[in-house]
Amino acid sequence: MELLSFICTKVSLSPEDKQIIDAAFRRETHPKGTILSHPYHSNQKVLFIEKGLVRTFYNHNDKDITHFFFDENSIATTLDSIFYNKQDQYGMQTLEDTTVRTIRYQDFSRILDEIKPMKEFAFLTSIDVIKAFSDRIYSLQFHTAQQRYDALLASNPSLILRVPLGHIASYLGITQQTLSVIRGKK
Repeated sequence: MELLSFICTKVSLSPEDKQIIDAAFRRETHPKGTILSHPYHSNQKVLFIEKGLVRTFYNHNDKDITHFFFDENSIATTLDSIFYNKQDQYGMQTLEDTTVRTIRYQDFSRILDEIKPMKEFAFLTSIDVIKAFSDRIYSLQFHTAQQRYDALLASNPSLILRVPLGHIASYLGITQQTLSVIRGKK
C-alpha cells in the first residue's frame, strides 16, 4: 500500500493535504541487508514501509538481537534520537529489497501542525505501536517459547518465510537450537 492510501485508512485528507504530504516524503529503495541506521547513532527520520521488511535490532554482549519487525504498511522511527536528543540503542536493517517513504521528524512535526487530521493519524498510529510493544512484552514475560512461536505464526505467518531463522529466534528470546526443536514438533 502506498503512504497516502495507508493514511486515509485512518483519517480523511483533502486533495491539497495529500499533495503536501506526498511532496514531503521522499521515496527510497534499499537492497536486502542495508543498514538504514546503526545502533548507538542518531537518526531523525520517520519511515513508512511501502514494500519489504525492516527489523530493528540492538547489540548485547556481542550478539545481534532482533527487537521488532516492520513490514508493509508500518511506520518506524527512533524514539531516543527524536524525542530525547540521544543516540538510539536500536539500529534498522532491511531484510528484503525494501521501498520506504522517509521524512525528517522536524518536517513531519510541521505537517502535524499544518494538517489537522495528521495529528489524529499520528495518535492512532502511536496507539497501534504501543499495543504491539505491550503485547510483545507480555508474551516475553508470561508465554513459553512454544507459545511465542505459535503466536507469531498466528499473527504474521509470512514472517517465518521472509525472515532468517536466527532473527526469528532472537526476536522470540530463544536460541536457534530451541527454535529448531519447536519447529520440528510441527
